[in-house]
Amino acid sequence: MVQDVHKARCVRRVLWVGWCLGWWLAGALPVHAAPYEVEPESVGAQDLLALVEEGAISAETLSALLALRRTGVDLGLASRASLYGLPGLTYSDVDVLLRSRGEGSAAGGALTEAASRRLAPFLDVRTPGRLSGDARLMMAFAASDGLPPPLALQVRAGGLAGLRAGLMTTLARRTLAPPRRDARRRAFVVEAPGTSVTLPKLYVQWTGARASLLAGTYRLGFGQRLTLDTTALPSPDGFLPDDDVRPPAGLERSCLVGSAGCEPEERLSDVTPDFRWDEGFRGVAGTVRGPLGTWAALSLTGFGSYQSRALARHAVLDRSLCPSSARGACKAPDVWVSVAEGRWEKLTARTLSGMFRELAGGGNATLAMSSRSHVGLTGWMARPMWGQEGAKLDFQPNARYPAGGAFGAFGLDAAWGRGALDVFLEGTRSFDAAPGGGGDFGAVQRTVLSGGARELELSLRYYGRGFANPYSGAPSGPDALEGLRVRNELGARLRYLHREEGAWRLRGQVDAWTLPADGAVSGSAGTLHARASVRGDLRVRPWLQPSLQVELRDNGVGGMGACADDSLSAQDVADLCASARYGVTARVRSDVAKGLTVSLQYGHARVQAPETKGLRYDAQAVLDVRAQPLSSLKLHGRLVWKDQDLSERSRLQQELRTALDVAWRVSSAVSARGRYAWVLDLKDARVARVPPDPPRHLFHLELETRF
Repeated sequence: MVQDVHKARCVRRVLWVGWCLGWWLAGALPVHAAPYEVEPESVGAQDLLALVEEGAISAETLSALLALRRTGVDLGLASRASLYGLPGLTYSDVDVLLRSRGEGSAAGGALTEAASRRLAPFLDVRTPGRLSGDARLMMAFAASDGLPPPLALQVRAGGLAGLRAGLMTTLARRTLAPPRRDARRRAFVVEAPGTSVTLPKLYVQWTGARASLLAGTYRLGFGQRLTLDTTALPSPDGFLPDDDVRPPAGLERSCLVGSAGCEPEERLSDVTPDFRWDEGFRGVAGTVRGPLGTWAALSLTGFGSYQSRALARHAVLDRSLCPSSARGACKAPDVWVSVAEGRWEKLTARTLSGMFRELAGGGNATLAMSSRSHVGLTGWMARPMWGQEGAKLDFQPNARYPAGGAFGAFGLDAAWGRGALDVFLEGTRSFDAAPGGGGDFGAVQRTVLSGGARELELSLRYYGRGFANPYSGAPSGPDALEGLRVRNELGARLRYLHREEGAWRLRGQVDAWTLPADGAVSGSAGTLHARASVRGDLRVRPWLQPSLQVELRDNGVGGMGACADDSLSAQDVADLCASARYGVTARVRSDVAKGLTVSLQYGHARVQAPETKGLRYDAQAVLDVRAQPLSSLKLHGRLVWKDQDLSERSRLQQELRTALDVAWRVSSAVSARGRYAWVLDLKDARVARVPPDPPRHLFHLELETRF
């Protein structure tokens, strides 16, 4: 009874705070346009990775910006949805571009000089009918490496007869081959990784006036991202070629097995990991479009994919070893790796490449009455196929894929807009054959009010507990159920953006959601989560550009009473107990002189987490210096100090990271870039639970040529 009263009070308090913040944001601040947390000053892969490490952008934003940077957006041909994916543009800005294009003017002419400069890395400015392309070679290594450095090569070309092609190949030294089952061990075995050349991305695309066709690797998405989206873009509109790759962000332990299976010097030594990429779809995708009378246009898209997919070891279930039907009752099978001639050791937690193959297919039909009004249908189905003989494999409950066989989804989306108002809606039914599952419903509704330099958005969402859709990219909280974030959630989000170009910018967001049904732990239904953030940027003078951000996160408000129960497991505590973070970040940027910019940032946060008793205080400081002494030479230095829990230095992340980036344009067709990073672990070796890492020296080299 006391817990129920306490829970009710917590819910009322958070709802009241959310109501006040929502009205304050709506009235005092005239959402965020395309939902990227910041508009990065530099969009190189390493620069974006640094923002992810600092918590400035999410992994999803990283994927979206990298995809935009590689594919580009043609201002003269892109749809309204595609244009909205560009950072910083509101729907009002997009409509201005479309009107300019409709009047026969160049769409880019409707952009301000500052907006053109900001969006330049994301625009496709190739000349039709002329062959053009680029090739980029990347290398990463560390001073501690005892292996050859990993390499990645991206090549793309196009422009003739509407054709374009691209590929991405890597030199890998740490990637395991697909495992095979050993009947004698009743487990899986893999050979020790060796140096190999891989070709994970390859595509050829043809684009015509009313049709397009792609064969190879691609991403695709539609509507409000609920039924199907693998692009990570805020408003996907069909398929995109995929040749994306991510450079290593740090180091990993050299030893692949338990510590007893490695030599003493190898147990604590680090090595640069291989380049990584997302596994999208691989097969064929095509679109045809055309007018339907004088009042509408019809677009039909179909796709088929046969892709080999990796899977974390803990997500694999071998039913031949554990026939129990109880969910979660079977442990993941062991994987043995050859470490020496005739000697095998158990592999530690690691992703297993080529664990299963997926056959997928589906399509979309969209009837558009205008650039702002349409109705669309999307449907798809996928079937996993396991190739390991002698094993009856399936997915564990914590895998992001539903167990039991085939799965898919079918949905309806619609949009309508007039004046400053746009309304979007998508409803979806998922299907699967998981024990006790079968699928469930999900819905997303967005209302956007956009005008001039400001935009306000209210989005509502509902995902049933059985809504198991691994290819949904719809907005959700960070908590997950059985490996999926877009599941078992009822929430609302309010976003706001207001910008006066060259003067100031305000943006804010309030997001609250609850669990409509019990999650992984009984009694977690009704658990309330809330997040809010406000950021203001002001340009007083070129040498004085301050900004301030306030962030509030409160997770698991409805379950605070459960923390008093000593019988709870660690997972129960994480699911039921409250955790909160309240932070303030101040930043000052100064354009000291032409070609020289200095930025200083400091953030302080008060954190309450279920794994720690009481409160802790985190801090982070960043010094950023950018210089361009020559038109062909750019220098970028960055110093980051990060301390999780200022009161002690024994367990959490405490480090000092410095980086120096040099970019040199050798000629109009050739450019080179080098990056050196030095990372110092600041934990106290006398009290640290795990010995602090030795100083790390990381290098990244990149050579690019255009033709």
